[in-house]
Amino acid sequence: MAKETIEDILDTDGELPLAEDVGRAASAWRDHLAHERGVSAATLTSYERDLRQFLGFLRNDLGHPPCLADLARLDVKVVRRFLSARRRAGVASRSLARTVSALRTFYRWLESTDQLANRALSQVAMPRIPRTLPKPLTVDKAAALVEGDGGHSDDWISARDVAVMLLLYGAGLRISEALGLTRRDAPVTGRDVLRITGKGDKERLVPILPVTQRAVERYLALCPYPLAPVSPLFVGAKGGPLSPRLIQLAIARMRDALALPETATPHALRHSFATHLLAAGADLRQIQELLGHASLSTTQVYTEVDRERILAVYDSAHPRA
Repeated sequence: MAKETIEDILDTDGELPLAEDVGRAASAWRDHLAHERGVSAATLTSYERDLRQFLGFLRNDLGHPPCLADLARLDVKVVRRFLSARRRAGVASRSLARTVSALRTFYRWLESTDQLANRALSQVAMPRIPRTLPKPLTVDKAAALVEGDGGHSDDWISARDVAVMLLLYGAGLRISEALGLTRRDAPVTGRDVLRITGKGDKERLVPILPVTQRAVERYLALCPYPLAPVSPLFVGAKGGPLSPRLIQLAIARMRDALALPETATPHALRHSFATHLLAAGADLRQIQELLGHASLSTTQVYTEVDRERILAVYDSAHPRA
């Protein structure tokens, strides 16, 4: 990701709206997140955008470019007005919660570096995020999906799509992780474990099933393009890096033929991986490691999914239900 200027990071309309001290602080915070905290590129971009929007709001609210002294005097009412303005602009609760998290992180860093201390943001409640459970496929539906051909007539493209989907369902990879593999990483015979770097640069070891190895080998045998060791393992029809959108479309094409629900997506295969392991008796801690979750609480949502499934089976099967 190319490094942006202070104007790019903090400006909202092409002008330089900040006092010099805030500009320096924002750049130093960015460097802290990127180099000391190891924040992912996607999170860094989101946090920068959140701070830029907040500082732009303060500029308009104050009538002058905000400086560190203005940030030190910030009160809860201003923060709430900012969040209300963002909500009126159509921003969802999940994004607002991330914004609050970004601003809290910024203010904690300012305090830790002895630039200012202000606890206004800690007094602002996080926006309530509606709880949604993962929507895995049934074992039969997931198997049918990964054994399909993606609706393609080209053998190599069908083989590619099957290999990708088996990595999602058979290894629990995120689509970005599967498509981030290089030719050198290819999980073929002799390599039954992959080292994956996931969100937050968290590394994990993921076992690879023989059926997945065979699928990757078939794809490599049929792929018409030479793949250098450091080039992407999965490529598109013209030989460039494969877009996640093409896997999404492949699954969408198979929904009608396989009577799949609308919730059948690449990420649903990862959900299915976790849910089916749990149902088969796998330990929650093991599933956490396989998925690369930083917190066990993130993985625990699958216990709710499995309970829902058990209750549904009970309701449909018990003679007195």
